[in-house]
Amino acid sequence: MASITSTLLSSSSFSKVNAAIHLPKLPRVNVSMPKIPTTARKLNEGLTFTDSVPLFENNATTITQLHNDVSNPTTSVTTMQLYAILEAVADRVEMHKNIAEQRNNWNTLLLNNINMITLTAATLAGVAAATSGAGVTLLALKLSSTLLFSAATGMSLIMNKIQPSQLAEEQRNATRLFKQLQTQIKTMITLGNPTEEDVKGSMEKVLALDRAYPLPLLGAMLDKFPSKFEPAVWWPSSQFQRKNKTLEENAKSKRKNGWSEELEMELREVVEVVKRKDFEDYERLGNIALKINKSLAIAGPLLTGIAAIGSAFVGNDSLGAIVALMAGSLASAINAFEHGGQVGMVFEMYRFCGGFFQLLEETIEAEVEEKEFERRQEGELLEMKVALLLGRSVSQLREFATKSASCRPDGILVDEFASKLF
Repeated sequence: MASITSTLLSSSSFSKVNAAIHLPKLPRVNVSMPKIPTTARKLNEGLTFTDSVPLFENNATTITQLHNDVSNPTTSVTTMQLYAILEAVADRVEMHKNIAEQRNNWNTLLLNNINMITLTAATLAGVAAATSGAGVTLLALKLSSTLLFSAATGMSLIMNKIQPSQLAEEQRNATRLFKQLQTQIKTMITLGNPTEEDVKGSMEKVLALDRAYPLPLLGAMLDKFPSKFEPAVWWPSSQFQRKNKTLEENAKSKRKNGWSEELEMELREVVEVVKRKDFEDYERLGNIALKINKSLAIAGPLLTGIAAIGSAFVGNDSLGAIVALMAGSLASAINAFEHGGQVGMVFEMYRFCGGFFQLLEETIEAEVEEKEFERRQEGELLEMKVALLLGRSVSQLREFATKSASCRPDGILVDEFASKLF
């Protein structure tokens, strides 16, 4: 037994044991990393772009268009100028929108405050008249009523001067027109090849809108009570002035560019009805709204002033209390009708509609009076635009023009308005 043990020990001391762990081979995974775009590589290398690219909904189209513009230096300059005008127009849209909300809040807050002050003053005058005893209490009530009526008179004068409801409507119209101009500039850029005349025309339209709908109140505010109704004008006077083209351009194709004698007659009939029916009707309504607004603007402060004088004689004479109470109540009712009913806003709406019809008239007349068809807008396109502006389909517009032409020999106007929209 001992010999076996010694033999095992001796063999274990001289023999070497080799052990190895065999792991299974892992499959090779091919990981493909995305390639860095050329633009990003250039930016990482420290290169910068001097031109900013506005983000449209279709970024691929914009980037492709920008590369095309950069390849042509002249086109690139005009395009970038249109981008700059577009940014300014977008900023004006936001400004006019915010100021419209602000001035609408002015109308609500001032109306509520003036009416609350007037009714409180009338209540104090009534309590003072019902107080049998004289002395400090009666004097305090009379003085408080007089001061409140005087404050209401001053606030009413300021509110009637600036007409917050009309101011808010002006800014809403400006927001809509600037959005319209923004869409037109985007269309120019999308169609491509803008010219210097496009840039100049866009600049003139922006400045004309700034003049038609000013933002500040002091010095630049529009007259809220003109002597007569005049439509709003928000387009440049040079918009319909056409420059002479070269002989080479005049010698182009003599096709009529979508125009025909029937189309010219149709548009002339539409213009005639717009001038003699639609525009005259809005002019009449605008003058009525102007007269009502003037009368209410005078009556409100006048009545609160009379109430302030009457409240000063409360206690000494019963007539003073009657005058204060009646004048204060009437002043509250008039202010509620004028500013709660937003008569100034209605007047501004009529001014805008009058300007709309005047612009439509000048646009059609400028196109029809142009002798060279190539310098006109495409005839069928203009017909479709006019139909949409008047709230009609093209077929309805043609039927309306035919009806108007049939009534003209008898010396009467057609029995309907040209516009179904306003």
